[in-house]
Order: sequence, then structure tokens, then C-alpha cells
Amino acid sequence: MTAGAARVCDMRRIVAVLGLTSLSIATLAACSDDTQAQTSDPSGRTFVSTAVDGDRIPGGGPLTLGFPEPGRIVADAGCNRASGTVDLSDGTLSTGPLAMTMMACVGEAETADAWMQELLESGPQWTLDGDTFTLNGDRSTVTLTDEKVVRPDRPISGTEWAVASLVSDQAITTSRALEESAPHFTIAEDGALTGFAGCNSMTGSAIVSGETVVFEPIATTRMACPPDVMEVETAVLAALTGEATATVDGDTMRLRRADGVGLDVRATS
Repeated sequence: MTAGAARVCDMRRIVAVLGLTSLSIATLAACSDDTQAQTSDPSGRTFVSTAVDGDRIPGGGPLTLGFPEPGRIVADAGCNRASGTVDLSDGTLSTGPLAMTMMACVGEAETADAWMQELLESGPQWTLDGDTFTLNGDRSTVTLTDEKVVRPDRPISGTEWAVASLVSDQAITTSRALEESAPHFTIAEDGALTGFAGCNSMTGSAIVSGETVVFEPIATTRMACPPDVMEVETAVLAALTGEATATVDGDTMRLRRADGVGLDVRATS
């Protein structure tokens, strides 16, 4: 074989090897993409419903699904909060027994829990594509979006917070009196607190430092209201006394004192 012919053969061998290498890289990339698609994991994320096809959420919801850690789920559809174990294998969402809070909800929302349980217990199929989590149940298909996209964390100061439920060391409760009296408050950037406790207007001050809020004594007007409304006001004022921990999640905030007394509140706009 001449030297020229030998060089041609060597070049052919190099081209063949490079071609095989490129094919192997492409195959590995495709396998990697398939694996990533199959192992998408919602752990550590919370999703909020943005569309429902089929049976709608009683009271309007929204449905909120959280996956605080692998194998755990928390959910609510506008009434009580459910939590328990979850298995997401093979694209099917399967829950174990769910523990529920025991709030009495009013209006259409009183049947939201049954709607949610039916959806979750039907073994719905799920997919996760970026920030979109989809549940396909027997009677509803729910599209949910990552909570951080739908409702970024609101600042403690400068936001008007409406009281959604009252918290004691025994229970989390809501009532028609709470809904109709609509207590709310705002902590201004300078620490001034203003709001409505359910019967009377209130003024005071609060020091916000990270997730710690220290409430100074609050003054109120002196109107008298029906006993159930006054009970709401007493609970609101008790929660806004002394030091509390404020945990913001999107447009909601959990306010808790060390003794368990507190409020669950929601940004009004």
C-alpha cells in the first residue's frame, strides 16, 4: 500500500470514530432528557389552581397543593387543610389517609373539602412541566401553577391583611361572624398599625424584624356589637398582643405567638 493510500484509510477510520462518538453523545442526551422528564419531582414546591375543566371547585377555591418534602402532601380547596402521605410513582397521585383541620366553612365553600377529597382519592394522573402541575381526575382536570409565580411573597409591612381564621392552642376556626365582620390590619413601614378588629377601629404600633413581629398595646374605639362579633374582636386583639412569628407564603401569612394563639390572614389585593 502506498503512503497516500494509507493516509486515506486512516482518515476514514477517524471519520467513522467521530461519527460513532457523535451518535453516542446524541443518544445519551436523549436518554438524559427522557430520564429528566420521568423523574420531575414537585417536592419543596406549592402549586395553586389557575384553571379547572369539568366539575368546578365549590366556592371558587383555589385548590392549593403543596409537597413540602418527598412523600408528603398538603392541600386545601378554600376550606380545611388536609395533609398526609403521597406516592407519585408512575405518574399517578396516590394519597394515604389525610388528616384534616376542622373549620366550619360557610356558603358554597362548605362542600369544597368533599370535592377535594374526591379528586385526590380518585388516583388522578399528574404531570409537571416547568411551573405547571396538572391533575387529571375522574371528573375534573385541574391546572395549577407554581405559587411563587402566581402570588409572590407579600411584605409584612405595607400590606393590608384580612383575617381568614382565628387560631388558639386548641383549634383553627372560622365563622359567619368572622366573615361578616371582616377584621383587617396594616402595619406601615414606620411601624404604625391601623385596622378594624371586627367591631371597633384599632390603632397601635408594631416592630417588624425578619419574621418576628412585636405588637405594642392597641387602642380601640368603644362601640358595642353582638356577642359573636365581640368574640371575634377579642380573639383578634389577643393575637395582636406581644411577640409573634409571622410566616408569609405568597399572599397569606401565619401569625403565631409562642402560646399558640394567632391568626391566619390573607392580603386583600
